[in-house]
Amino acid sequence: MANRIVVDPITRIEGHLRIEAETDADGAITGAYSSGTMVRGIEIILKGRDPRDAWAFAQRICGVCTLVHGMASVRSVEDALNYEIPANAQLIRNLMIAAQYVHDHVMHFYHLHALDWVDVVSALSADPKATSDLAQSISSYSKSSPGYFSDVQTKLKTFVEGGQLGIFANGYWGHPEYKLPPEANLMAVAHYLEALAWQRDVVRLHAIFGGKNPHPNFLVGGAPAPISSNSASGGAAMTALNIVGLEDIRNVIKSMQAFVDQVYVPDTVAIASFYKDWFERGEGVGNFLCYGDFPEQGNDDPSTWLIPRGAILNRDLSTVHPVDLDSPEEVKEFIAHSWYDYSGGKEAGLHPYEGETEFAYDGPEPPYDQLDVDKGYSWLKAPRWKGNVMEVGPLARVLMLYAKGHEPTKALADATLSKLDLPLTAMFSTMGRTAARTLESKIVADQMMVWLDNLIANIKGGNLSVHNEAKWDPSSWPSEAKGVGFMEAPRGGLAHWIVIKNGRIDNYQAVVPSTWNAGPRDPAGKPGPYEAALMDRHSLANPQQPLEIQRTIHSFDPCIACAVHVVDPDGEELTRIEVK
Repeated sequence: MANRIVVDPITRIEGHLRIEAETDADGAITGAYSSGTMVRGIEIILKGRDPRDAWAFAQRICGVCTLVHGMASVRSVEDALNYEIPANAQLIRNLMIAAQYVHDHVMHFYHLHALDWVDVVSALSADPKATSDLAQSISSYSKSSPGYFSDVQTKLKTFVEGGQLGIFANGYWGHPEYKLPPEANLMAVAHYLEALAWQRDVVRLHAIFGGKNPHPNFLVGGAPAPISSNSASGGAAMTALNIVGLEDIRNVIKSMQAFVDQVYVPDTVAIASFYKDWFERGEGVGNFLCYGDFPEQGNDDPSTWLIPRGAILNRDLSTVHPVDLDSPEEVKEFIAHSWYDYSGGKEAGLHPYEGETEFAYDGPEPPYDQLDVDKGYSWLKAPRWKGNVMEVGPLARVLMLYAKGHEPTKALADATLSKLDLPLTAMFSTMGRTAARTLESKIVADQMMVWLDNLIANIKGGNLSVHNEAKWDPSSWPSEAKGVGFMEAPRGGLAHWIVIKNGRIDNYQAVVPSTWNAGPRDPAGKPGPYEAALMDRHSLANPQQPLEIQRTIHSFDPCIACAVHVVDPDGEELTRIEVK
């Protein structure tokens, strides 16, 4: 008889996610179900509003992704109204999105995912001198002395002796699946703390370009920050985007590059070398989708995009299939196992231009022991591309760049896999997904300096334009228009589809990366990527501590909805791990 493991909520993610997994007598996962337990509903709020204001609402879909929904929303309006965007605005947007990538990926690795591989308590028994030798053998990072690691160990010891682990509480410390030696654990804990300090500084880039972080400002038709033409003299004409601000941005990029090169990449390779068996499990569906992003000249010229658009099916990197986000026959969302209704019935699939958001909860009354997976079991829909279940995210993008012959990606991926003595096919896995996020961070961080140099060259050449006002007046718009704003968010392909009638939003649908990855089964019974990945060679060493489930789910970096906590009536946080 199958046992049902209930993990609710999955911690160290954005939003609320419930995973139920069925295991056989040997602890192997034979069935898995992914349930988003919080409804969004922003699409309904946006109906009837001015499309130029949509980004400010849509950006609040998430509190961690911060700028990406605002960017997708702005691009949807620009696509519908056929806006041309100034070159400087494209470069500024690229820099803002890229900064989000590097910041988000580093935060995910150290603060959300690393503790799936790092036993914090084990670090207490580490030899600081041996830890220093290990750190210096893999990197030139300056903070690698025995005294530095001894201080970190003392700080950690204070947590433990005080009867609490503080930010490291509630881990499965001592779990038999932890494999790092104490010295590697101490090094990782030290870099966990370093990343906390580092991330405070790098978000200055968003403040300079967008006024604040999180949720920087955007503007349909360009960028919100005017460029100062003569900042040296100061005065009323000076803005944050002047020679001082641009130099600050250069320093932020250097800080990003240094941390990625000297800490993030070496740590990933070091940790992965102890968990090579995780390059053999957690693949998922073997299909990958990219919308494309980082245009140098504009979204209408895909040849200038850093990340290409396309689909890879059945692991076959030799063929990249074209993708048309406007086609009613390609992207569709299904609700056969979701808590929604469509006017055409539960079996129908709708392209987002015709998408509907009609709540129809038919699940068990909370609190409940387990889901009724024969009916609806998630607030997430099930997107499909030409009927195929698709994975989006860093792994999809690295594979797409590799398939398209992007030389920096090929060289970096080949060199990293060579260090680990692994083939390219090892990337189709839980650890491959984690490694791809690291590789992507270096690719993007290195490109940021190119974009900054191009922006500065434009300014020195006298081009100060950051906004196109030609179509700002709604009287110039057609009576009906529709468009799609796409981008590659850190967690994967993100697109907002908008329908405008008489100057107002008539329909709005956002299909987010975690809808692609975390969605439930479709009418044909095909599981989503989370579900399929958990059924790929997973066994639980201790069902009471399902660390293996967390490793694979975290490898996708879930972002289910806005950042809120589950609390009981007395304000206490709820965490429940159940074995059925």
